[in-house]
Amino acid sequence: MNQPFNPNANHAATAPAYLSVHDIHAYYGESYIVQGVSFNIHEGEILALLGRNGAGKTSTLRALARIGDPEVRKGEIWLDHQPLHDMSSSQAAQAGLALVPEDRRIIPGLTVEENLQLAQIAPPKGWNIERIYELFPRLGERRKQEGVTLSGGEQQMLSIGRALCRDIKVLLLDEPYEGLAPVIVQEIAKTLEQIRAQGITTVIVEQNAVAALKLADRAVILDTGTVVYDGSAEEVLNDEKLRAEYLAI
Repeated sequence: MNQPFNPNANHAATAPAYLSVHDIHAYYGESYIVQGVSFNIHEGEILALLGRNGAGKTSTLRALARIGDPEVRKGEIWLDHQPLHDMSSSQAAQAGLALVPEDRRIIPGLTVEENLQLAQIAPPKGWNIERIYELFPRLGERRKQEGVTLSGGEQQMLSIGRALCRDIKVLLLDEPYEGLAPVIVQEIAKTLEQIRAQGITTVIVEQNAVAALKLADRAVILDTGTVVYDGSAEEVLNDEKLRAEYLAI
């Protein structure tokens, strides 16, 4: 008789997992994209989810957020002892999962402050707006400016700030550094370290693998929808052969 899956079992450490992903299989139509992905994350960790283009990184992130596209046909996702795999995207968000998508989705016609206020309409509430401005002083300076007119880096700050306005446990970031100048990448990274200091767990999908690895505690590397590495981020930074084979760096 098969034993039931235990979300607290973690091969990488003795502490129980906070977010546990077990044997996820996901499809776009009949295209088999995520092929049995499993990994565990501990509370307060930053995990870099890496791989070449088409490896299944964003699809895995969307599967965690229960977006519905791709379609998850098998697998379990547990967050702080709650099963997310039977939840809708809105239920997963209520449970504490927040996805910051690659396109940022700033709402046209609304100011910076209005974008943040809109995120606070439905309970439960997270950080208040003044706390967001302390984390991102530029947003405070531009609070009356229309959100879509901000620079790319400022829009990324607004998108992260909007997520923090919810009562979140896990922050999912899809390509947060895309199109940003190196100095802005460094600024966003410092902010993510501050967010980690508040106990928020983060999963980051990023093509700028070196920047993500320097920030992360651990790394999971995907190749054609399967996990080929699960371990420390530092080890990947120091393993030239591993980086060349799976990350092309």
